[in-house]
Amino acid sequence: MKSSYILVVDDEPDIRETVKDILEDEGYLVATAKNADEARHHFREHLPDAVLLDIWMPDTDGITLLKEWSDMSGGKLPSPVVMMSGHGTVETAVEATRLGAYDFLEKPLGIAKLLLTLERALQSSRLQLQANDSLHAQPFIEPTGSSQAITRLREQVKRIAQHDSWVLMSGEAGSGRETFARYIHANCARSDRPFVHVAVSSIEAGNAALELFGREEDQKIDYGRLEQARGGTLFLDEVADMDADVQKRLVGALDTGAFLRVGGSEPVHLDVRIIAATQKNLEDEVNEGRFREDLFFQLNVVPVVIPPLREHEDDVIELLNFYVDHYSSRERLPYRRFDTAAQNYLRQYQWPGNVRELKNLVQRLLIAGGDEEIEVSEVESAIGMLSSSGQHTGISISFDQPLREAREDFERAYFNYQMGKHDRNVTQMAEEAGIERTHLYRKLKTLDIDVKAKRK
Repeated sequence: MKSSYILVVDDEPDIRETVKDILEDEGYLVATAKNADEARHHFREHLPDAVLLDIWMPDTDGITLLKEWSDMSGGKLPSPVVMMSGHGTVETAVEATRLGAYDFLEKPLGIAKLLLTLERALQSSRLQLQANDSLHAQPFIEPTGSSQAITRLREQVKRIAQHDSWVLMSGEAGSGRETFARYIHANCARSDRPFVHVAVSSIEAGNAALELFGREEDQKIDYGRLEQARGGTLFLDEVADMDADVQKRLVGALDTGAFLRVGGSEPVHLDVRIIAATQKNLEDEVNEGRFREDLFFQLNVVPVVIPPLREHEDDVIELLNFYVDHYSSRERLPYRRFDTAAQNYLRQYQWPGNVRELKNLVQRLLIAGGDEEIEVSEVESAIGMLSSSGQHTGISISFDQPLREAREDFERAYFNYQMGKHDRNVTQMAEEAGIERTHLYRKLKTLDIDVKAKRK
């Protein structure tokens, strides 16, 4: 578990140092401020996990400071705040609560109550972060599969999780990059902190800097994903699609361990583990001038390759059973099982959409309902037979992804089918697709399709 960062704000030196010593003995990281001005500086430089805030201070009182922090964050405190006072009134406590303070402690402070209140405030904040994350992501699922490839990969990423190094994951769309990223997070010291997923390719053009680094404007702060993930893990999905300006900013942040919000003037401390993912060859992107070489080396501390499903087809049956159980138990869909012929058919299938396609297929078949046993004819109908010569591939496009990824999923399935139909004859493929051979070669390279490789 990563130590929480606590800011203690009090104008009395003895109280500041005593509370600091107590909290550090409990394993917390602690910063102190003697007045509101110092507190503002700390708050902007390194957003704390919680604040202990005195009410009566010589420059600005704690209630006014609490209101400032609430206003600059759009009416909601970005960190839990516990108020402290030796001369508080009921009215003061009510006002602090109205402004979002978690609790109100009277001086002299009791150690047991202080520690209990602080831990409850931190726990409440973590639960809120997890609830927010669950609105944007699927629940954590451990990577499924007993094949040698997946067993070895699971062991590898579990070892990686024990170190706080940055990771670069490569693999085709739908192969399970986010699943393995979440597996690293779940097994690392930051597991009780946020896991923030950023789909780089889906960020609106020109907004990437605001999305990642946040913004300061008119005394108001919009916290970017780097700060939302503080203490935890930031997952940069499809990092190859990051625009040049944001690449430059990110290089600076990773070099110095700090960054500036858009419109800001004070550096913000960087406290996050970065896992980046791409379906493109980043070295090729560097050679083509589309991705910064220095950023590539910064992110590529530990490379992890996620194999496509067709390279660990022994896991297909286990994955089918896993998702049948998953959807029938979690979403109350009717339980159905695949008969032997259907299982054999799907083991031979090339899965251009990888595990995501398999998951979507299971969901579709359970929603459609029917006999408890799923036969091969129903599977063929659901996938769609695209070849009259026996070579086939399926198009299973998830609508729960950015348009760019959905288009690439379709193009990958389309060209995999064309390769089977024309026995990898590029001239015939180009003629049917209606594009030039040189353009076809570039397209296949972009989609990581090796036209020279033998199909299984």
